[in-house]
Amino acid sequence: MTKMTRRHAFRVLGAPAALAATAPVAKAQTPPASFTLLLVNDIYKMSDDKGKGGFARAAGIAKAERARGVPVLFCHAGDCYSPSLMSGFDQGAHIVAMQNKMGIDVFVPGNHEFDFGKENYLKLAAAQTYPTFAANLRDAAGNPLPGHKDSQIFELGGIKVGVIGTTFDPTPQLSNPGDLKFSSTMEALRREARKLKGEGADILVAVVHADRAMDYEIVRSRVVDILLTGHDHDLAIAYDGKVVMVESNEEGNYVTAIDIAAKASGEGANRKVEWTPTFRVNDSRAATPDPEVAAIVKGYETELSKELDIEIATLGVPLDSRTGVIRTQETAIGNLIADAIRAATGAQLAITNAGGIRANKQYPAGHKLTRRDVLSELPFGNATSMVEITGKDVKDAIENGLRDAPQGSGRFPVVSGLTFEADLKQPQGSRVTSVKVDGKEIDPAGKYTVATNNFMLTGGDGYTALGRGKTLIGLTDGKLMANEVMVYIRRLGTVEAKVEGRAVLK
Repeated sequence: MTKMTRRHAFRVLGAPAALAATAPVAKAQTPPASFTLLLVNDIYKMSDDKGKGGFARAAGIAKAERARGVPVLFCHAGDCYSPSLMSGFDQGAHIVAMQNKMGIDVFVPGNHEFDFGKENYLKLAAAQTYPTFAANLRDAAGNPLPGHKDSQIFELGGIKVGVIGTTFDPTPQLSNPGDLKFSSTMEALRREARKLKGEGADILVAVVHADRAMDYEIVRSRVVDILLTGHDHDLAIAYDGKVVMVESNEEGNYVTAIDIAAKASGEGANRKVEWTPTFRVNDSRAATPDPEVAAIVKGYETELSKELDIEIATLGVPLDSRTGVIRTQETAIGNLIADAIRAATGAQLAITNAGGIRANKQYPAGHKLTRRDVLSELPFGNATSMVEITGKDVKDAIENGLRDAPQGSGRFPVVSGLTFEADLKQPQGSRVTSVKVDGKEIDPAGKYTVATNNFMLTGGDGYTALGRGKTLIGLTDGKLMANEVMVYIRRLGTVEAKVEGRAVLK
């Protein structure tokens, strides 16, 4: 993966032997659409960023699409209640307030909907005026959750469109859903597809929160005709003549429309529907923001500014938290954050996850760092934790962090008090060639105190090695990680963090 994050790249994706990129381009003589599918996914930030993205612009696009006079099904493929600056204060309630005004027809929860726990998720779901679809999500007893649907048939332009929603299978390893049960996406899709076909659905649409590997599996299975997906943050459009796959980037930067021209013939068992897709990518920079949603955003931003726009330090060097950088290599801002939690806990070492550093931006030297900057980078509300584990466990933790390298991953290890070297050409689990503390190879049998965050302490992002030893600062004992970083930065006054060879990847 290059330093340029893939999140901002436009791609027409293809899977070997299954997903050839043959996406048709809109033409003046394209048949009129019977209906339009509209997709947004992975949108966290309230406001636009230099005239791009944000909820008001996404809502404006949806309003403009409906004004075209063609039936529209507006779908949201999940990840919005967290992480964001405001979610650290209200656990996502402001997102519900905005999305209640957007006319969403289908919403599927992503893994981030559960970041603040099961009870908060259920509270937010109950406050929604838009329906949640999650065919693979059940309560501890195996029952559907209140207000949740597995699937539904929508009548759109004379066509019966069967829609199935699924959430992210690995959510329990990535978030905090408590005792909620997450079953197989594929099994849920097959089950609901059979049901909808039996009810007379002409076209099957899956709205899912799934990684790209699962997306490709769904496409290859032919279990649905159209796949609307979230999670990878790509702008992706693919069509192999049988199955459509679309993802709409992130942050409402782009909202993809799929115009379906469909023709039905016959009745009952002889009914046949032929359809073709045409794709339109709505660039939010050209959108007129929805005034009602914009007013809500402005109100929340005013509340935030009173507390957050307070300077705490000056940058003596530039910092870079872009996703494609922070998740693939050592960074100065990562070192700064790891140093802060190590200092706050008094631990010998610190290991945190790159996926917890979220603002995805660059700061120039001389920038006045504010509380807003820190909370934008650390929006999850994670608390500091500390464990005592062996040197072998420390090495195993680093191995886990490098599992997906060189591909960018939220589990990428951000460290303090140690250095490590790794050969990424080696198999997963056998990549770390050296871990040093104070310039000496770590003692596999020795005991080391390690600062981390409460998410990782419970095995989040696969960091089970951190839970093998003695817990010194537990899940409810630590302090807010963002606050500890603010205290550390304020004490510095001038930030001179740099890349210094803590992570050497070959």
